[in-house]
Amino acid sequence: MKAAYYDINGGPDVLDYGDLPDPTATDGHVLVRVQAISLEGGDVLGRRNNPPRHPPHVGGYAAAGVIESVGSGVTNLAVGQRVACFNWQGSHAELFAVPVPFVFPVPDALDIKVAAVGLIAFGTAHDALFEFGRLEPGETVLVQGAAGGVGLAAVQLANRAGATVIATASSAQRIGRLQSFGATHGIDYRQENIGVRTRELTDGVGVDLVVDLAGGNALRSLLQALRYRGRLIAVGGASGEGGGTFEFSDIAPESLAVFGMLFGKELHTARVHEMIAGIFDDMATGRISMPVDRTFPLAEAAAAHRHAEEGHPFGRILLVP
Repeated sequence: MKAAYYDINGGPDVLDYGDLPDPTATDGHVLVRVQAISLEGGDVLGRRNNPPRHPPHVGGYAAAGVIESVGSGVTNLAVGQRVACFNWQGSHAELFAVPVPFVFPVPDALDIKVAAVGLIAFGTAHDALFEFGRLEPGETVLVQGAAGGVGLAAVQLANRAGATVIATASSAQRIGRLQSFGATHGIDYRQENIGVRTRELTDGVGVDLVVDLAGGNALRSLLQALRYRGRLIAVGGASGEGGGTFEFSDIAPESLAVFGMLFGKELHTARVHEMIAGIFDDMATGRISMPVDRTFPLAEAAAAHRHAEEGHPFGRILLVP
């Protein structure tokens, strides 16, 4: 099979493209012929920071396509079925071996590329808002890093749930686009202090929930944006910055709660399968959507990763084998 892979950590140029042995569908797995790959933030962070255990390492964890073969013991999925899928590595390839609990049927009405970009983005956002964040109608949520895939999903889902949504982005133009997806207010984090501006927008009260997709040096400002007994969900580190630390004195006086989450550890559950089925139905009918910033051939994976790091994409980046 053709695949994008790397032997060492580094910038996008460590990615090579070429032939590797085909994976197989072992017990409890399916082998998917990949039609679309969603380039996720974790793919970029992994390439930069996580040393490959067994080079050559095929990066990526989210894709969609058609089941080519099934391993023994697989009874609920069939050859030829359209699916979206997750595994901790291996999506940047023509063939993707995936454990059955991480495979999600794609309805006939949903484009396979839309399913690829929707699985992780909307699933992560849904869990951050509702499973961990406990967002309720009428509350106010601040989405830090709202122009990325998970951020755009969070804006839409929070808006649909009856919340007031404050979205941060790097320019007025991007804030305008976010408002078309359901953001009530926008904060240009390059020009404004997030904590100060959030307090102004909430008449000094602060927000009920912060969903932090960027990480890094803005953390204390995000804590300052919270109301008394507010909640912050640390989801991602898209900024690539260090410095995401806080002191006891940053959270204790206002009784703040800070949670972390890793959606990959929830994906196999029956709860998430039911949630993803609903998300796919909503995407198929256009009630929610995920813009694709750019599409690259898999052979140009290095260029796609570079665009993810330097191009400030709005929404998701797709790779196509």
